[in-house]
Amino acid sequence: MPDIQEQLPLTEATFFILLSLAQGPQHGYAILKEVEALSDGRVVLSTGTLYGALKRMLDAGWLERLEEPEPEGRERKAYRLTPFGRNLLEAETARLRSLAGIAELRLEGKRL
Repeated sequence: MPDIQEQLPLTEATFFILLSLAQGPQHGYAILKEVEALSDGRVVLSTGTLYGALKRMLDAGWLERLEEPEPEGRERKAYRLTPFGRNLLEAETARLRSLAGIAELRLEGKRL
């Protein structure tokens, strides 16, 4: 696996896709809706953009695909974070928290 720090920073869309999966597996449509809700409507993904991003994240080992049987016998795809994907999301969250802390100090007129 590559070094997590080399994968940062994440794009806003990638961050919200990973975040949408933090509490468990989701299907594509649920990911679309969750990303829009988490971002307060700032990130609205098309299905093409979402599935392209999911493919990249699968190839990078950040996600894994689950096949769930439907009552009609079709397979429905769901996605979940791998341990590496969760660590990556945690690292990006820590990076953003650090940036926000620095900005708050500076805006309060404090020196670092």
